[in-house]
Amino acid sequence: MMIHEITCSVGRYKSRKRVGRGPGSGRGKTSGRGHKGAGSRAGHRHRAYYEGGQQTWIRRLPKRGFTNAPFKTRFHVVNLRDLEARFDAGAEIDAAALAKAGLIRNTKLPLKVLGIGKLTKGITVTAAKFSQSAKAAIEGAGGMVNEQPLTKWTRDRTKPTKRQQREAGTAPAAVTPTESTEPTES
Repeated sequence: MMIHEITCSVGRYKSRKRVGRGPGSGRGKTSGRGHKGAGSRAGHRHRAYYEGGQQTWIRRLPKRGFTNAPFKTRFHVVNLRDLEARFDAGAEIDAAALAKAGLIRNTKLPLKVLGIGKLTKGITVTAAKFSQSAKAAIEGAGGMVNEQPLTKWTRDRTKPTKRQQREAGTAPAAVTPTESTEPTES
């Protein structure tokens, strides 16, 4: 029988392997589990990368250096051809409008507009970044570009920290569980 000759009459499911049915079956006695060890016992499972107690490969590899990969800024990317197809002339486009139109998934990531495609309508686009060609095409079609640069979080160095407040004696006193914060009636 060839693979192209298999029809639905052959059947879809294989029958279960019946183990422990005597030496003549080829899977009697130890039922294909071998002799002794964790693999022969009921309930044994091991992780995909488990190496029998040997030092795992990830722990054997040397770990050197540093990478900025986790700190990379990711963007939702939209091209001019998408804006041309989905929005009318004079439209105000930002991340919320794009999410509503189904061009981006959500508004959590900042927006970047790229210049692939042609734009013939005058639209106002608000985004974190624009490519030079996209900016030129939007302004060339009579639209406006509102660039809102990303702001990184930084600590406000003008305010004293809690430790500095404690040392200066200006920190608010901690409320102990026995003290009542509600005013008492006299």
